[in-house]
This record gives sequence, C-alpha cells and structure tokens, in this order.
Amino acid sequence: MSEDFYTDKTQVRRAFERSAQSYDAAAVLQREVADRMLERLDLVKLAPQRMLDAGSGTGYAGPRLRARYKDARLIELDLALNMLQVAAGKVGLLDKVFTRRNWQVCADLEALPLADNSQELVWSSLAIQWLNEPDRAFREFHRVLRPEGLLMFSSFGPDTLLELKQAFAAVDDKPHVNRFIDMHDLGDALSHAGFSAPVMDMEKIVLTYGDVKAVMRDLKAIGAHNVALGRNRGLMGKQAFQRACDAYEKLRRDGRLPATYEVVYGHAWKPMPKPQLPDGRQVIEFRARPKS
Repeated sequence: MSEDFYTDKTQVRRAFERSAQSYDAAAVLQREVADRMLERLDLVKLAPQRMLDAGSGTGYAGPRLRARYKDARLIELDLALNMLQVAAGKVGLLDKVFTRRNWQVCADLEALPLADNSQELVWSSLAIQWLNEPDRAFREFHRVLRPEGLLMFSSFGPDTLLELKQAFAAVDDKPHVNRFIDMHDLGDALSHAGFSAPVMDMEKIVLTYGDVKAVMRDLKAIGAHNVALGRNRGLMGKQAFQRACDAYEKLRRDGRLPATYEVVYGHAWKPMPKPQLPDGRQVIEFRARPKS
C-alpha cells in the first residue's frame, strides 16, 4: 500500500487509549455498522467453535456474536488496553459465573499472537483503516483461520469525511483527515492474501451536526484523530481554523452540516489447501468427460 495512507501507529494507540471512556457515547456510526455486519451473517452458513473480534474496541460486537454462536469461544483483540478494560467492565456477575468468558488480548492486527488454523470466524468492524499494511493484516487473518473459515470486515473508504477534507483544503495542503483505502484495492489485497471468493460492497452513511465543533468533538471522543504521517504536528491557528469552519458552513443543508462516511464491507473464505505430492508439487486432477 502507498505510504500516502500510512498512519503513526503509536499515535493511533494513544488516541484510543485516551478515548476509551468517552467512546461509547459518540460511537453511533460504529454501532450501526456492526449491526449491519451482523445482519450479513444471516446470509452465510457457519457454526464456529472459536472466533476472533479483531479490533474489538469497547466490546459492542462481542455479546452479539456470542448470542448468535452460543457454543463458540470469543477472543477480543485490540491495540488499546484501555478499550479492552472498558469491555471487560461490561460483563455482569451472572455472565461471569454461568457463561464462557471472553478471552482478551492486547495486540496488533498485523502480528496476531494466535496459532495457525485456530479460528473459524475472524470479525473486524471498522479497525483495519487504522493499519499501515492491511495486506499484512489480511495475511495474518488468513493464517489464523482454519480452512473454510470466514473473514468478515468493514472499513472506511476514501470519501469518508469528504466535507471536512474540503473545508481544511481551503486552509492548506496538509492532510487534516486520515486517508483511507479504496474498496477495490482491499479486494485485491484479500486475493493476494490467499482468500477465495471475496465479496466487496460499499454504502455511504451521512451523519449531521449543528456545527463544525460538534463534528470534531465526536471524532475526538471515538479516538479518530488525524494520525497521518504527513500531518501538521503543530496546533492550527485560530484564524486558519475559522477559515476551515467558514468553508464547512458553505455545505450546510436544511440547517445541518453533513459528515459523510464511505463504509466498505467485505467477506471472504479461506479455501481448503490443494493436495500435494511429498515433494511439494500440487496434484491437478483431470476427469474424463462422459461420452455422449
């Protein structure tokens, strides 16, 4: 992937560590996307025994995945320890006593501390957009999945927060909004990682706000700071920020300011390995056509 998309991973972790307590109050979009992903599971036949929530955040998806797959053990994995601690605090006493507890792992999606072929489902909702190398994460997802296991994920596409990008472009040419990878490039990365039958689609969800500061407050509350490597690391001056606000105001419709999110959905299967001879050569089977 191009370095234009690279983020400062240390800053990503710090942002989500700081926002753990405020995250749930502002994560309306994140919950909606997770719910839409859960509906998509109705379309696949799957009975996992072990599943991974990769980038689990404060644990919204976990109880819903466990309710759907009651016999499965869930691993919640996130880069930010504070997020996992908030998720753990949501587990009630009865659940701790009478149900299987989730395993929690603080780790990087690009280097999963999990065994090969150990999961039947890898679920990742709005997490991979913060990675420098989604290709590497897809290879890791492929590695830990068992053959015929399913990867289901969502991410943000390049038109996310296009209004905010347009507003700040009136001030300077620095990246003030994180850059996100196109749906087709993510589909190609899935194929390169060894997945079969990748399915990709996209939709745009528009949130509306009363003013620009409300947009910025929500982004800060969920930890979605600008962490692009080429960003301006100093504070923006009041006059420059006001110019950006004035530019955003020109986009006001029906008394509200729009904030567009391009949400990319994808799922793919890990295929069964092809049979090989002892020397490593693959077996290609030919069958004679029936005589007419």
